[in-house]
Parts: sequence; structure tokens; C-alpha cells
Amino acid sequence: MRPDFWVVQTFNGLSYGALLFLLASGLSLIFGVMRIVNMAHGSYFMLGGYLGLTVILRTRSFAMSVIAATVTIALIGMAMERYFLQRLRGQDLGQVLMTIGFSLIFQDLALLVWGGDPYNLPVPAALSGSARLGGVVFPIYRIFIVGVAVAVGLGLWLLLDRTRAGAMIRAAVDDGEMAQGVGINVGGLGSLPGAMVGSLLVGLLDNFGKALFPELAYFTLFAPMALILAIRPTGLFGRA
Repeated sequence: MRPDFWVVQTFNGLSYGALLFLLASGLSLIFGVMRIVNMAHGSYFMLGGYLGLTVILRTRSFAMSVIAATVTIALIGMAMERYFLQRLRGQDLGQVLMTIGFSLIFQDLALLVWGGDPYNLPVPAALSGSARLGGVVFPIYRIFIVGVAVAVGLGLWLLLDRTRAGAMIRAAVDDGEMAQGVGINVGGLGSLPGAMVGSLLVGLLDNFGKALFPELAYFTLFAPMALILAIRPTGLFGRA
């Protein structure tokens, strides 16, 4: 195989992993800080995508679609936490059942409103096209996704490691009993580095598995995950 094959596949895996990190980082912090098992987390992104599609088709503005989808999904999440999840605080099974129910509702609602046909969001002109680096062509849109993931990861790291609010969060994670004793409202356990490394690992395994062993793509993805869970049941960076 040509050397550029490995470069392209690695970049594709990293861009997919970056997209997964944008989803996993939020879920990790929600579960880690608030101890909320939100199985509808992925459905939020699905609804955000459809809402963004609707807005961009009507306004032709990519920025407006991002703002509208972000604000709408944030309001939905706040309403769910305020009126439903607060009533089930500390009840993991109840949270799982309730959020799975909402996930099914959101999926059926999306199917009813937007149908089951696939859609493609129009890429803005600034992000269309490709860039050639060292004889290898990379889509600008995927470079943008990687850049957004890096910016989000850096922002979350600065928040958690360089601010008072971040210190309170880390105190709740490291020593929940002591943090609660000084008046900090504790949540559960979470790991932002674990979400980042796990997302990149899944992205690379999934991409290389499909490229090199398409008939064993599911095995190459889930077998290493099962092995990691067997060796590190508390997570990549978790502590027993």
C-alpha cells in the first residue's frame, strides 16, 4: 500500500474521533459531575442536526443554523433536567428508563417531521473544497471538525484546570465526601481525557477496520473495546 493511504486513513480516523469526542465530552461531564445517566444524549445531536438542516434550508445561513440548533437543544436539555431528571436524582435505573423513553420519542418525532430519507447539510463556501498538504488532499470541512474538537477540548481543560469552578468539579471527582463536607454539591465520576482518548481510539479502529478488514469491521471495533473493559473496568483513566 502507498504511504499516503496510511496518512489519509489516519486523518479520517482522527476526524471521526474528533466528532465522537464532541459527543462524548458532554456525556462524560454530565455523568461525571451530575451523576445523570442520560441515554437520550445522542438524540439531542440528532434533533440538532435536523433543526440545523431546517434553518439552513430556509435562511441559507450556516451560522444561523448552528445558533438556532444550539439554543433549541439547550432549552430542551434544561427542561428535561428541570422537570424530569431532578425527580429521579440518584436513581440510575429510573434515569436510564426515562431517558431511553425520551430517546424513542425524539426518534419517532424526527421520523414524523423529517421522514426517513437521508439529508446532507450544505457545506458553507468557506469550508468547502480541499487542502493539499505534502501531496495528500484533505477536505477542509474535516479539518474544521478537528479544529473545533481541539478548541472544545482546550476550553474544557482550561475550565476544569484553571478556574475555581473547575477546581470544585475536580474536588467532587477526586474526593466526593470531603467536597460535600465543605458545601460542594457532588456528582459522580467522570474523565475528560478518557473521553478524548476513547473517542480517538474508536475513530481510528473503526476507520482502519473498515479500510483493511471490511468483513471484520465490527470485530476490529468492539473486540478491543471489550478487552479494555475487561482490563480497565473503571475506564481508561478511572480509579478503583
